[in-house]
Parts: sequence; structure tokens; C-alpha cells
Amino acid sequence: MNPLLKVPMALVRAFSIPVRTLKNKVPEAQKIFQEDNGLPVHIKGGTFDVLLYRATMTLTITGACYSVYWLLLASLPQKKKA
Repeated sequence: MNPLLKVPMALVRAFSIPVRTLKNKVPEAQKIFQEDNGLPVHIKGGTFDVLLYRATMTLTITGACYSVYWLLLASLPQKKKA
């Protein structure tokens, strides 16, 4: 039997979970994000959100500085070869 024929059956089984068995997590998330604790919304999710925010800001600032460096380097006159 061809092993490629087993893949679609596995996908069918994975997506055939009844909807009623899944728990709705939206009300819990709403409680966390709507409480007034003085934190900005992008870090209310906990430690992972803080790390993700800092990594994103670090990459953004590093990329902007790198772009400015190459723009400044490109704007300088070229050295003439002898």
C-alpha cells in the first residue's frame, strides 16, 4: 500500500474533532486584557509577551540603524582608484 494514501486519512481524523469539545478561552483572555492594572496592552499577556516585545523592538531598532548606516555609506563620495 502506498504510504502517501495514509496522509489524507490522518488529516481527516485530525480535523474531525467535534466543535463542542473545544473550550472557549476568549472570556479568560478578555478578563486579563481588560483589567485596569496600568500595564500597556502589549505586555499584559505575561513574560512571553514582554520578551516578544523586547525582541521585536531590538530587531526594529537594529534594522533601522543598519539601514541608516548603509544609506550614509552610499551617500559618501567614492574613493578614486589609482
